[in-house]
Amino acid sequence: MIDKMSRPNQAEKPRAAPIFKPPPTPAPSNPIPSSSPAFGTPAFPIKSFNPAAASVKASILPILLPPATLRPLAFRTFTKKHSLTLTSSALQVLATFIGRHCGTEWREEGLAERVLEEVAKSWKNRNGGVIVDGEGNDLKDIMKNLEGSMSGGRIVASRELSRQNSLVLGSSQNGEVSHTRLGIRSNILGREDSQSSLGMSTLEVEDEEDEGGLRDPRKWLKVIDAFEQPRLVYNVAKKHFDRDTTKPSFLPPASHKTQVFRNRYNLIHQRLLRNESFQTPTFETQSLSLKRSSSSLATAQQSYKLTPIANLLGRNGSSHMVLGLLTISPTGTLAINDLTGSIALDLSHANPIPEDGAWFAPGMIVLVDGTYEEDDNNGGGLGGSGGVGGTIGGKFIGFFIGGPPCERRKVTLGLTGSDDGGVSAGGGFGWVDFLGVGSERAVGSKMRKLEQRLLRHGSREEDLGGRGRMVIISEVNLDQPRTLQALKKVLGLYAAEPEEDTPMTFVLMGNFVQHAIMARGGSGGSIEYKEYFDSLASALSEYPTLLQSATFVFVPGDNDGWTSSFSAGTATPLPRKGVPEIFTSRIKRAFATANAEAEKERGKKTEGEAIWTSNPSRLSLFGPTHEIVLLRDSTSGRLRRTGIKFSSSKSSEEDEDVDMASTPAPNPDEVQESAEMDVDTEVQAAESHEAEPTTDETLSSDLHAARKLVKTILDQGYLSPFGMAIRPVLWDYASSLQVYPLPTAMVLADTEAPAFCVTYEGCHVMNPGSIVAPGRRGVAKWVEYDIRNKVGKVREALF
Repeated sequence: MIDKMSRPNQAEKPRAAPIFKPPPTPAPSNPIPSSSPAFGTPAFPIKSFNPAAASVKASILPILLPPATLRPLAFRTFTKKHSLTLTSSALQVLATFIGRHCGTEWREEGLAERVLEEVAKSWKNRNGGVIVDGEGNDLKDIMKNLEGSMSGGRIVASRELSRQNSLVLGSSQNGEVSHTRLGIRSNILGREDSQSSLGMSTLEVEDEEDEGGLRDPRKWLKVIDAFEQPRLVYNVAKKHFDRDTTKPSFLPPASHKTQVFRNRYNLIHQRLLRNESFQTPTFETQSLSLKRSSSSLATAQQSYKLTPIANLLGRNGSSHMVLGLLTISPTGTLAINDLTGSIALDLSHANPIPEDGAWFAPGMIVLVDGTYEEDDNNGGGLGGSGGVGGTIGGKFIGFFIGGPPCERRKVTLGLTGSDDGGVSAGGGFGWVDFLGVGSERAVGSKMRKLEQRLLRHGSREEDLGGRGRMVIISEVNLDQPRTLQALKKVLGLYAAEPEEDTPMTFVLMGNFVQHAIMARGGSGGSIEYKEYFDSLASALSEYPTLLQSATFVFVPGDNDGWTSSFSAGTATPLPRKGVPEIFTSRIKRAFATANAEAEKERGKKTEGEAIWTSNPSRLSLFGPTHEIVLLRDSTSGRLRRTGIKFSSSKSSEEDEDVDMASTPAPNPDEVQESAEMDVDTEVQAAESHEAEPTTDETLSSDLHAARKLVKTILDQGYLSPFGMAIRPVLWDYASSLQVYPLPTAMVLADTEAPAFCVTYEGCHVMNPGSIVAPGRRGVAKWVEYDIRNKVGKVREALF
């Protein structure tokens, strides 16, 4: 179709009968008159330009095309072929345009199909989103540009709708196809820009020109700072993500605080509606009530329905399921809020689902199944007993409480197939670029092919792990001498391996000092803080091969500067920026020296680097193929302090850590239990070698604590599911804390929880713990993550 459009001279032929053609104009005998014999006339006469013949156009009879007549063709082009949704206003605009410019032959000669194809491609080229709206200016601009390219019902020329700017994936031979979802032309990008945009045509060009440079997987590794991550907001009306274009601020208006919880609720609500358990079947048979009497078929036939809190008015004694935010009311009692109102919550008879399998604390969004009871005194009106507007009188008595079910990454992005074979993107949010590295549907398949070629395991790499590894070390307290000894032991193990098998990334996470720096803590002031990093630089300089061939990522903790100067060791607002460059200059100098020495010795330039990022931050490898979340926070301790204690839990008189060891069997009748966790067997091997009589009990207790922590965070889809008073959050940057879609891996560096590697709903969660194992003399502990297999293991070494 595009080849026909690119040859306008063949398509543009007069359709008039020969009798109506204008007579040809005879050429003059001497088109170039000579003024003297020295200037001879041409040997062959020059053909004259006939303006009358050039202005002849095929006659088009405009018609009034009803939108209903065009709907089947538009549905086939926009929805089935390009995965776009047309609104009624957009269909009306297209019908009017096609009827005016294509006329009566819009169907017979396929004129309308070509116009719809170009409009769909231009819409994607403009990053218009999934829903094509006719009321906006984008579609009107496309129609205006297309109108100047129409001649005789055909597209003969185009300024914006050219072949190179159309959505043609992989059909260009010279690498000029632009990346349509990112809106960036590949021929004007340099090497650094092409890495950030991951344009598909750039990949084809670099495969031919710089094959040697692409052998290093670090070329496709990108560290995404929380303050640079795209700020996306879920649009309930469009059922799509919109980019927040307002300028963020550290001191925003108070309305932005409400918007943080509103965005969290909308995101979880749409996730629940996509769950099969909350989708009402279209056809219900008469025998449905009989089948529900059978316990074995109850889950398969039952569908849950959410009730807004405002709809509880006047429905005394009825059972409902409510989705809302757990809060503490002004009267000091527990309440649940949604976008319609608030009501007091009574959990004295509630059973958590699963039993002792997740944490529930104020600030979390939960599902509560129970009964509404009106207050006899005020009759259950708005602004009732609580004295706060929007509070419904009475109370909601909860019998069951659970977290919202998690959604796998493949389901969110609409991926089908296995990781090894052909993975294709269908529905879902595959077109959304969540991290600014390209969407799944735009570059996902290309990146997976590139990953299979670059991270291919050889016979030598099977024992060592190969290049596709990531080493994660946490709680690197530089003010403790034993920490540097343990760090040197870990780095020495990897420096002894062949250079081609060196792990591509080392992640060092704070706290880099044991006490709050610059707050009169035990770690000293700013001068001592810089000296600690200088000692780290001297320790890293002992392993130049690692500095030359690996990327070191540093993630700060709450005790690091500058935020610890006013927090004094308490929880700092998330996200927080990295360690200031004034303290890390010596480390960057060590990397520059190592790269310069390698260039002198080998004549080959190395690109080892140190990156100081925010907390939290994300690592992207091969675009959207691998997403790894890095977070340093003492989440488990905060959950133990603020978690709700249920009367139905066993051993309530003892400490909660002892309660973790006894985990009841899961209830198969509950929907929340459909998500199972896979535990890495390497963790058991790493932890079970201690010669203690209670090893099995300790291991099961630690394993249960890890599962409980992971399920809570991933079900909430938020890295800080607490109230603002417990864990402050920067309101305008709260979108960087969203865990949606689920990443391929997550690092929860929590020193108050045992080290673990757990897989939940396809997301591999790791906690390296402290590098110096607590309670064990001379033992260093860290996590080694295999990127290709998406599996991590806890490793230990004596120092």
